[in-house]
Amino acid sequence: MNIDNLRTFFVNIFSFNEKYPLLFTQFNFWAFFALVFAVFSLCHSKRLLRNGFLFFASLFFYYKTSGLFVLILVFDTLLNYSLGLIMGHSQRKGVRKGAMIVGVVISLLVLFYFKYAYFFTDTYNTIVGSQYEVINWLAQWSNELTGTSYFDASKILLPVGISFYTFQNISYVVDVYRGRAQYVGNILDFGFYVSFFPQLVAGPIIRADQFVPQLYKKFFLSRRQFGIAVFWILNGLAKKLILSDYLAVNFVDRVFNNPTLFTSFENLSALFLYSLQVYADFSGYTDIAIGVAMLMGFYLPKNFDSPYKADSPSNFWKRWHISLSKWLQDYLYIPLGGNRNATFGTYCCILVIAGIIVMLSKSVVVATTLAALAVILLVVSLASKRARLKISTNINMMNTMLLGGLWHGASWNFMIWGGLNGIGILGFKIWRHFRQGLRSVVAGLVFVIFLVCNRLWPAPVLNIFMVWSGIFFAGTLIRAIYTAIFPNRDVQWLNFSWNVLMTFVFISFTRLFFRSGSNLDPAVANETAWNTAKNMIASIGGQWNVAVIPDILQNYWHIYLLFVLGMIIHWLPVRWKRWYRVNFALMPLWLMGIVVVLTVFVVYQFVTADLQPFIYFQF
Repeated sequence: MNIDNLRTFFVNIFSFNEKYPLLFTQFNFWAFFALVFAVFSLCHSKRLLRNGFLFFASLFFYYKTSGLFVLILVFDTLLNYSLGLIMGHSQRKGVRKGAMIVGVVISLLVLFYFKYAYFFTDTYNTIVGSQYEVINWLAQWSNELTGTSYFDASKILLPVGISFYTFQNISYVVDVYRGRAQYVGNILDFGFYVSFFPQLVAGPIIRADQFVPQLYKKFFLSRRQFGIAVFWILNGLAKKLILSDYLAVNFVDRVFNNPTLFTSFENLSALFLYSLQVYADFSGYTDIAIGVAMLMGFYLPKNFDSPYKADSPSNFWKRWHISLSKWLQDYLYIPLGGNRNATFGTYCCILVIAGIIVMLSKSVVVATTLAALAVILLVVSLASKRARLKISTNINMMNTMLLGGLWHGASWNFMIWGGLNGIGILGFKIWRHFRQGLRSVVAGLVFVIFLVCNRLWPAPVLNIFMVWSGIFFAGTLIRAIYTAIFPNRDVQWLNFSWNVLMTFVFISFTRLFFRSGSNLDPAVANETAWNTAKNMIASIGGQWNVAVIPDILQNYWHIYLLFVLGMIIHWLPVRWKRWYRVNFALMPLWLMGIVVVLTVFVVYQFVTADLQPFIYFQF
């Protein structure tokens, strides 16, 4: 190798190339990790050296993933480390509170600038009729300082993982202020906590009180823990490459990109297939992150608990993206008042959101409906203290779900998705207090309402609601009749299965708005996402050609078979999964090595030609 080739080799290693990020599914990441682990094995017994090395390795990882956006990560790290020191060394409550507020506000402003500039500009333009365009001021200032035009000031790019490490920094300053976590006195330790590369770009969100104590522990990895770590890595790769990527490339992406070119059955199938795809993608990333971290003696929090076993929307959100759900509960829902009362923030959030919805819709019907609902809630609140408490709790919950939806992306589709999930949680809270007979009456009444509305004002969305409410009514009625005939022979497993199925259907339909708003240029996200959702609803709720379904099943048999197998594995009992995980971990090393090689060989047979980044990188 001559000098020029050697120079090119090192330039490729140490330069950023957006076409070759360090993804868990790519060979270059595992080469990077092998090198990191080799150096780590030499310094793991010296705590500060270990943490310092992993901090700089993580910065390099983020640079290779996001380029100069690593400077934003460094800025956030230095800012919140300094504020932590101020809170740690000051006994004055005012100083501590001021430092906490500064950390939260600046972190959110940075996040809002990069993630929501297009969203708020588009909203403002729509409301007042202006034509303001987004300008990347950071790029423009950088060009002016350097006297070049290197940076593109015409658009704002979203740094990978900015939402995750921003929320992580916020949790740190808030927990230090509350006294729930100790401040970190060394910048290398704190930088390592913020930037730990396995979870940096797609979570799980690690809280200071969970991870900071691990910074000071000695490295320990038992033989069994090593096996469990390897299992999680293989499990994550299989989820990502066999399930997620294969379903996306061969079916889901095709339908969502051009829904009008596909039949009603294919559009409906894409919704259910996407539910498995997004779970396999995100939980696959988490599995790999947990395994990689465990090999270095660190433990990340559990982020998924078989979410499609949930028997209600509220139970689903206790199982899905657990670290985010818990973060929103502790740092948004409870500060808003939680289940205790409504605060100024409660009413401020809901009024601003409602006002924007009315102005964007420019609809008298929407405005009248929201106003009537507000009046009813106000009257009920004044009439009953107990009702007022319930209304306050539900408004706090709805605010949390709406803002949680907006966290996922700067598009109204994400807020619709969050709002639908909030309605689902609220509906279940009311539904669970009904007796079986009343449930049948309510379900039948809802079905009749949608039936009549669809006859008077035919529309695809009403047709969908009519069919779904009809199926739901039939299931509820059958359950009521069975309970009346056999009051002492309740079939719990059948009731649970029905609830799981209904929850899965509901969550899948809300994901229509989630998926149609994903992977889009923020400048056109709202319009494109809305058109996609509208076209899919028109197809699913329109005329069905049942005769083509057998041909579709035959042509895509491998897709549907993979979906069924994936759901069966997902629904396996927890004890079964624990059994084969532990038995894998206890294998002799030579046998484990053979299984690893065979698994990797099989998994990489499913690798697609196009690079498939993890879905949650965009958040």
